[in-house]
Amino acid sequence: MARIVLVHGIAQEQKSADALEAEWLPSLAGGVRLAGDSALADVLWRDARPGDARMAFYGDLFLKDDQQGSADELTTGEWELAEALAGEWLRNAAVSASRETDRERASAELARLGGPAGETQGVRAAARPVLNALVRLRPFARLGVAFAERVVVKALRQVTLYLTDDTIRKHVQDRVAEHIGPETEAIIGHSLGSVVAYEAAHLHGRPLPLLLTLGSPLGLRTVVYERTRPQPPSVPPGVARWVNLADRDDLVAARPDLTPLFPGADGVLDSGYTVDNGAKPHEAAFYLAKRRTGEVLSAALGCQPGGPNT
Repeated sequence: MARIVLVHGIAQEQKSADALEAEWLPSLAGGVRLAGDSALADVLWRDARPGDARMAFYGDLFLKDDQQGSADELTTGEWELAEALAGEWLRNAAVSASRETDRERASAELARLGGPAGETQGVRAAARPVLNALVRLRPFARLGVAFAERVVVKALRQVTLYLTDDTIRKHVQDRVAEHIGPETEAIIGHSLGSVVAYEAAHLHGRPLPLLLTLGSPLGLRTVVYERTRPQPPSVPPGVARWVNLADRDDLVAARPDLTPLFPGADGVLDSGYTVDNGAKPHEAAFYLAKRRTGEVLSAALGCQPGGPNT
């Protein structure tokens, strides 16, 4: 059981819980230190104790003994969902990318594919041309996910499998549940991990001071939002505060303001906050190291009974 439960996103299958903790915790401590809570920052990293913060690792569930998760293993239905997800990312780039040149490139790709930027049914084309279009977008290239179509497909595949494969979903949630208990005060999820964290908070059921989602695709209404569990979506019971942070150029976090999508959000969900992660808008460590992230965590944990400021 952990006081803080960390939940990673896609493309971590070659790493481990220990490796990701070593990546995440210094950045998280740095954000808390920027927020002025040096005592909590030291607890998180320099003086960390077992049980303070643990990574709920599930990346290995996407590994295959032979092909390590080949995209060719997707079923027809999974390919359709992957296509819809890629199309939604492309449409969001056409509307919300911070640079005009990026918006123009995305709009041009949509026009070439036959799907206008405002279309809600999805891009009217085969999945592979949509993926190829994503590869050509600078925002996705900066993610480190789209240097080649193979990498984009792997990313889409993991999101798709979690949303469509009940066995994968259960195994992932079991990994998170291993670290959640009465002492858990915060669950922090990045990317696909934010969807996992949101669902875990529902399953947890106990009082939870903080749910923190970073670079979250929960606002992708036609692909992710309608496949979250339970349905209809709502603020998880027991969550005292839910904060959602997004970089404007993070296409995965297509809709920073989640408030209209989740009943019960008033007074609980603080969404629409934007941060600037520079050249890597979806980078987990950059989200964690922000002052805003540190302020949110310090407010939830710094003055808790038994916390470092008491």
